[in-house]
Amino acid sequence: MPKRKKNSRFLHKLHDKYRLVLMNDATLEEKISFRLTRFNVFIFFGTLSIFLVVATIYLIAFTPLKEYIPGYADFNTRQVLRDLMMRADSLERDLRQKDLYIHNFRNIVEGKEPVEFLPPELLDPDQYNIESLPRSVEDSIIRAEIESMAEYGTWIYEDSPAFQSINQYFFFPPVKGIVTNHFDPAGQHFGIDLVADTNEAIKATLDGTVIFSAWTIETGFNIGIQHANNLVSIYKHNSVLLKEKGSYVKAGDVIAIIGDTGLYSTGTHLHFELWFNGNPVNPLDYIIL
Repeated sequence: MPKRKKNSRFLHKLHDKYRLVLMNDATLEEKISFRLTRFNVFIFFGTLSIFLVVATIYLIAFTPLKEYIPGYADFNTRQVLRDLMMRADSLERDLRQKDLYIHNFRNIVEGKEPVEFLPPELLDPDQYNIESLPRSVEDSIIRAEIESMAEYGTWIYEDSPAFQSINQYFFFPPVKGIVTNHFDPAGQHFGIDLVADTNEAIKATLDGTVIFSAWTIETGFNIGIQHANNLVSIYKHNSVLLKEKGSYVKAGDVIAIIGDTGLYSTGTHLHFELWFNGNPVNPLDYIIL
């Protein structure tokens, strides 16, 4: 009986009503008042606690905040890092191949032998640090011109659906003249020599982008054009170059004037080379002069 009375008294106290009053301390004016019971207060704080626990569990389990908790990292992070490392390795490998391609192209234009590997001095990673290089107005103009040309930088490889045989191209004759020296790879003569009149215009044999336009001691004023399908045409011993590096040209566009420049020149003529997939080919097999 005493225990039952004690429990009844406890339940009765839970439902006893109280008033919570907020008053102005200076005027004792009543501002806000609440009628409360111990049971209502218990229900309110119990519900609030459950809500906070559920909200915390949700934030940890279903939001990125869990990644900031030690030992609770995202399981996909390691896979993402592995994929990024593989992509970085692939980009580095492709960059080395393009560097080798450009280096061999420069060697060919300068009359040197192609190499299978890049020289050690070109493998220095610091060579790619271009932050300290100054920018000129001409450079900005060329960049804007290149970016506006969809044809620039179009590389089509053999496994591409757009791959075509070199025989399917119509090559524009670079100049009308007489062949005085034929294609002879064994004798290190990778093109043909065409003799024409003085001041004769040299024309692009196909659509493409100028990737080299400069002077060398051995071959004078040279210009090289990158065409689609890994085709490259080279024009040497010119007297004047009319196109700059980065210019896009159409087949038949005038790109230079025939000349007699360079130590290897034996008179006014054009030395014309045609390269396909990195190998020299005989221009007379594809061009009607």
